[in-house]
Amino acid sequence: MKKFNGYFGEYGGAYVPENLKEVLKELEENFYQYIDDEDFQQELNYYYKDYVGRESPLYYAQGLTKYVGGAKIYLKREDINHTGAHKINNALGQALLARRMGKNRIIAETGAGQHGVATATVCALFGMDCTVYMGAVDVKRQEHNVFRMELLGANVVPVKEGNATLKDAVDKALEDFISNAQDTFYLLGSAVGPHPYPLMVREFQSIIGKEARMQMLEAEDRLPDYLIACVGGGSNAIGLFHPFADDEEVNFIGVEPAGKGIHSDCHAASISKGKPGLIHGFKCYILDDMKTNIHSIAAGLDYPGIGPEHSYYKDIGRAEYVSISDEEALDAFYKLSKLEGIIPALESAHGVAYGMKLASTLPKDKIIIINLSGRGDKDINQIIDMGKSF
Repeated sequence: MKKFNGYFGEYGGAYVPENLKEVLKELEENFYQYIDDEDFQQELNYYYKDYVGRESPLYYAQGLTKYVGGAKIYLKREDINHTGAHKINNALGQALLARRMGKNRIIAETGAGQHGVATATVCALFGMDCTVYMGAVDVKRQEHNVFRMELLGANVVPVKEGNATLKDAVDKALEDFISNAQDTFYLLGSAVGPHPYPLMVREFQSIIGKEARMQMLEAEDRLPDYLIACVGGGSNAIGLFHPFADDEEVNFIGVEPAGKGIHSDCHAASISKGKPGLIHGFKCYILDDMKTNIHSIAAGLDYPGIGPEHSYYKDIGRAEYVSISDEEALDAFYKLSKLEGIIPALESAHGVAYGMKLASTLPKDKIIIINLSGRGDKDINQIIDMGKSF
């Protein structure tokens, strides 16, 4: 892989203390060394196939397509992966890199718990020590995933500071990393953070788009018209988008959480409502959390920033970023469950909601791929607590 300066336009970089710059430089050098290494790739692909269960299907959603009465809708089924989401793709890649670097203590942050579960899973697989930071609010609403992480041997640390959600979990993980960087590997879960993390996460998640491209050509003998994915930090979206980056006829749409309303003060639509700034050691579009209550019904989306590559795509017009409210996402959660027998994660339901809305406005010869980034098992207790709405 060609070396990269860490910036997507003006976004990205590594705005970190000097002692951490050296650690990140070591990480970058090892990433470049191994990402093109044949033995590393063979081992990674072995685990993708025989452990994760890749390739994940590209499923033509006939029931959903018939219901909306417009464009054909395909679902990229990352929900079928071992651990139930796309997060395992990146967790495996980074864990294999950590092993080659001789670092056996792994730390991570998590919001919805899916990255935490994926990290705990690979640590159990490879016999690594695992600590996961998670906002106390998310610990409560994602009890199912907390139990899974602890069952897998992870130490789950509730973070009570701030809003006690994903941003605060990242804060604590970075504090740990800065204090213990010499013997600790921070397995960051989204395409955010200081360089080289956004690049690394994108590369490990690009397996999604590579497969989708091949599968679409096999199914339809052409590329799709639209790619749709939910965005919090944006790893599942950038993983789907990147392999199509040079295909100008393929439109990218990232779906942000509008929470209680895009014009309210209770959402997490970083691109739609944010401004360029610094967070967690990198530059991107961010929300002012003094003016906005960072919120989403989906625990994995309530982050006040977004990946630097998404920020760049926004500025150059390569991708469009839209928003879906809690209510719309919840409706899509029920619709997909009933029409296709697939229970999506609340995060993924944001993409489904917008995909349905868009498909209904398009002619039947158009094709949409929605990245179904995770399954909804983890959200069932939360949905029950909200009251059934069948």
